[in-house]
Amino acid sequence: MPTPNLAATLDHTLLRPDCTEAQIIQLCQEARTYGFASACVPPCYVPVAARELSGSEVAVCTVIGFPLGYSSSRGKFREAEIALAEGATELDMVLNISLLKSGQLDAVRAEIEDLTDLAEAHGALLKVIIETALLTEEGMETAARLCAEAGAHFVKTSTGFASRGASVADVELLRRVLPPHIRIKASGGIRTRDQALALLAAGADRLGTSNSLAILQEDESPLS
Repeated sequence: MPTPNLAATLDHTLLRPDCTEAQIIQLCQEARTYGFASACVPPCYVPVAARELSGSEVAVCTVIGFPLGYSSSRGKFREAEIALAEGATELDMVLNISLLKSGQLDAVRAEIEDLTDLAEAHGALLKVIIETALLTEEGMETAARLCAEAGAHFVKTSTGFASRGASVADVELLRRVLPPHIRIKASGGIRTRDQALALLAAGADRLGTSNSLAILQEDESPLS
């Protein structure tokens, strides 16, 4: 059997624009079988994932303001309300990078606070995607600080739709900046077990990948 501890760190993900309902059902079945942390699906498939994962310990994860992040705050809030009502238990929300780069830090913080409060009211988690590929180190530090001040549960590195995904250096930087209670999700371009283990060793708590099965099947030795 695959390594249980590694499986429990993985968000089994399918966010391609051409994915089908049948593929989402298969994703959820795999998440149940292998004991992944969550199945991460497009918002339109949250009801399907909630049905398929009912009675399991696998979380229903979806994305908000994805993949660019510059939807209005009201739009993101309403999108999150619908996802939570339909059964989502984890929300991966893209930070408004445009506002961040424009210096509108209070607006960025307020948006994260509102989504965090909404998630917590439903017993759900909020992960904030800061898209590290688009930020300098200073920008990553600022984004991480805003997430911490706003009470987000996770800071997530990437959407997987930018020029690059997670790196060990990004995760190490975030771990230095963030308080210990705020977790890190690394995502984007994670294809091998070695990559996964390196990101976990750097400080990631969760990994988002569409290559979960290949990572588990690559090596069945115990996670160290």
